[in-house]
Amino acid sequence: MSKAYLHFWHEHSHRNLWQHPLWFEFQKSIGRKAWLFEEGKASALIIKHNLPFGLSWLEVPRGPLFGDDKSLKEILSVIKKKARHEKAIFIRLSSYSKIMIHDSKIMNASADHHPEDSLVIDLKQEEADILKQMKPKGRYNIKVARKHEVRVEPAVDVEDFYNLLKKTSNRDGFNIHSKSYYENMLDVFGDNIQLLIATYQDEVIAGGFFVYLDDWGIYYYGASDNKHRNLMAPYLLQWEAILEAKERGCKYYDFLGIAPENTKNHPWKGVTDFKKKFGGEVVHYPKAKEIVLRPLWYWIYKIYKRLKG
Repeated sequence: MSKAYLHFWHEHSHRNLWQHPLWFEFQKSIGRKAWLFEEGKASALIIKHNLPFGLSWLEVPRGPLFGDDKSLKEILSVIKKKARHEKAIFIRLSSYSKIMIHDSKIMNASADHHPEDSLVIDLKQEEADILKQMKPKGRYNIKVARKHEVRVEPAVDVEDFYNLLKKTSNRDGFNIHSKSYYENMLDVFGDNIQLLIATYQDEVIAGGFFVYLDDWGIYYYGASDNKHRNLMAPYLLQWEAILEAKERGCKYYDFLGIAPENTKNHPWKGVTDFKKKFGGEVVHYPKAKEIVLRPLWYWIYKIYKRLKG
């Protein structure tokens, strides 16, 4: 990584975790190929996802970072060159900046690893004002957890959290990574991450991964035990993470994804209801784009993903 890349990242208004060198190091730690490029007034962190037959697709998560159409075209030229070398059938861009280049090979992505909507709390407010802007039920549930003497503390061993995460995934029907994935995340991110564990009478009942980087505190992963739902531990867990982010000088707290507004029966409905009790503002991001490099393979891939469900 060059100093120029990091300097550009620090200066960009849309700088974010997924375009930071820490994310690059984390991707390498879990066995993925990744690259950092800077070209003029633009930069990109690129991740390779392998496909059968020696093919792949490339992802530019929450990037690229660019200043204008000229710099965007320059960095896209670099990305395309790498994509062809890696036999990529398409490139997915999920930039915070709108990508307005007119090209028949650029289309809206049908899927993305990053949500189009999120919930963000302004941490520049006083603590009392952050509490005040919450929904009454959110404040009440934090008090419930404290009344029952739920304790929230940092942990360095992911064992208890991972066991809880397996229970949560079985209950709510979502996939999780291997244990080593979360261990690597803690190791690579170092002081920029916390694993917080909530306990009741020495029993682990909730936990979460929280990232603190630059202006942002980010709720990344969470798990809870259905057995003690009445203790409202996840609410206290979030509140302690919010306070930690504020203490570290973060200006915003990102709940990292909610169900799009006006959608029914969305799989994130339950977690969205939970997050919205903390108040904050709903933020909408541009829809991800895909640059198609191998049209036939691209449509085969799309059909396969659709059939897989």
